Amino acid sequence: MSKTGKASSPAVRKSQTANPTTEEIALRAYHIYLERGGVPGNALDDWTRAERELREKVGKPGRKPGPKLVAA
Repeated sequence: MSKTGKASSPAVRKSQTANPTTEEIALRAYHIYLERGGVPGNALDDWTRAERELREKVGKPGRKPGPKLVAA
């Protein structure tokens, strides 16, 4: 058998540079559900809120470090 050098599994996406995955959205929606006290009936609202929050988080650039302080 010859190897072509291609990986057999898809590359893992970094959530910092791409849209959030379904799993990430589901996990955040579950956390929102728990924050609401676990009351059923708002699954779509939880999902859309999670999706919006994660997309906003991905769209924001990381915080730049401030100047280094040097002791005198």
